[in-house]
Amino acid sequence: MCGIVCAFDLKQKAEVLRPQVLEMSKIIRHRGPDWSGIFSNDKAIMSHERLAIVDPASGKQPLFSEDGNLVLAANGEIYNHRELRKQFEGDGSSLSKSKYHFKTESDCEVILALYKEKGPHFIDEMNGIFGFAIYDIEKDEYFVARDHMGIIPLYIGWDQHGTFYVASELKALEGYCAKIQLFPPGHYMTSKDGEFVQWYKREWVDYDAVKDNETSIPAIKEALEAAVHRQLMSDVPYGVLLSGGLDSSITSAVAKKYAQKRVESGDVADAWYPQLHSFSVGLEGSPDLAAAQIVADHIGTIHHEIKFTIQEGLDAVRDVIYSLETYDVTTIRASTPMWLMARVIKSMGIKMVLSGEGADELFGGYLYFHKAPNAREFHEENVRKLSKLHMYDCLRANKSLAAWGIEGRVPFLDKEFMDVAMRINPQDKMINKEHPMEKWVVRKAFEDMLPASVAWRQKEQFSDGVGYGWIDTLKEVVAVEVSDEQLANAKFRFPLQTPTSKEEYYYRSIFNEHFPSDAAALCVPQEASVACSTKIALEWDAAFKNMNDPSGRAVASVHDDAYVKA
Repeated sequence: MCGIVCAFDLKQKAEVLRPQVLEMSKIIRHRGPDWSGIFSNDKAIMSHERLAIVDPASGKQPLFSEDGNLVLAANGEIYNHRELRKQFEGDGSSLSKSKYHFKTESDCEVILALYKEKGPHFIDEMNGIFGFAIYDIEKDEYFVARDHMGIIPLYIGWDQHGTFYVASELKALEGYCAKIQLFPPGHYMTSKDGEFVQWYKREWVDYDAVKDNETSIPAIKEALEAAVHRQLMSDVPYGVLLSGGLDSSITSAVAKKYAQKRVESGDVADAWYPQLHSFSVGLEGSPDLAAAQIVADHIGTIHHEIKFTIQEGLDAVRDVIYSLETYDVTTIRASTPMWLMARVIKSMGIKMVLSGEGADELFGGYLYFHKAPNAREFHEENVRKLSKLHMYDCLRANKSLAAWGIEGRVPFLDKEFMDVAMRINPQDKMINKEHPMEKWVVRKAFEDMLPASVAWRQKEQFSDGVGYGWIDTLKEVVAVEVSDEQLANAKFRFPLQTPTSKEEYYYRSIFNEHFPSDAAALCVPQEASVACSTKIALEWDAAFKNMNDPSGRAVASVHDDAYVKA
């Protein structure tokens, strides 16, 4: 995990903007506390704040191509970089191979080799998470790209003079840019036309393309194990986030399976850090803490419970909103415990963790999916949820951890695994009498690796599972802090994205102190929701329409029992 700030199309002299870019970059140094680097000439400035995960000794950025013409500032990890490097082996005489002299062992250097060889048409070859910018010195051209799901955050902006900026976080641009917007996931942009081009395209977004497919539970297991395995690529100590829910329990169990050997050696050499540490967070007596301990004992991790008090959570909310750059209610509820946990993880020397985000979107794990009327609606909601994930759970997982200099990786959103998960027959994801528990296919695939009480544990949204008292107290606090009159007149204070609840009003007020511009406010999503649904899914049940409650407890009654086995 790193942070980048770049300035292109300079409308002021570089000697004026260079100190400014350094100050902007300093604002996001929490993302990369290990090293700072900068490139600048008369036409471009590229700053990088590094969190060293792969090749700590020589992988500092910006990176340069072998001829010194291309400059790269990247935030991310390219999991298949070793395979990609193989195409550049040889003497350069073959038409099918072009020799490239790599200067480092950095996974990101392969981006330069691919771009030099193929131009912008290489991105889908990479399996990874990234937000990066490349600058061609000779042509005075830039190229900006973001990963398939927006796992890595990326923003762009323009100042009052017209200089174009690229940054890892909103806070680097606020106060400097008159216009700010999200860089869309799965897209790239070139300076030739300044247009977003969608590079990530899959046939499975169309229900008709998958409705007749076969579902293979062994294939699901094999693909997810492969995703976790390749994402263990690391030259520094790593751990796993273990809430005790299904998804994090699976990623933790699979990580434990491979943790004894070094992935980079082809699982031949012993791992540098063979003891796998797991981390859970919650209030005293929370359901997540209890379930996580059961899993940790079962799979054999060195487990750490991080307990927080409600007051500690309340005290952190203001800082969490600054770190997360959002006022979305569900995100803040869930991010606060995660943000507190990340601080403790950092204190233990862990620099990278695996997490379970993405499974609920891929397999319909949220409890409201019980109300899906048919397989088509179910699948189309999966696709909608995935398209919005960069503004919610991806943002939470990345920024809650990056606030303390930790990289988060999400194997369920691995590009290759997603293709397997989204190509199974949607009918087999449906929740019905035959399969009464959400995510049945995933549970079935991994039930042999988990305790039965966890493999078949009902879905708990993270903000609920840390302890119900957390959300209940938040609601009580905002009821006192925000009056009925303030909420009734919210449209006058916040004409854009007007808050619809007291809790949202409270968070928006704090957000506005940190990020006062309208441009910043428009970077945050706002959508009516029940138990994390999209607005369209509210049509599935008449009772949903007047709820607007993002908590999973809004639909908890879909199960008669917290533990149901098919």
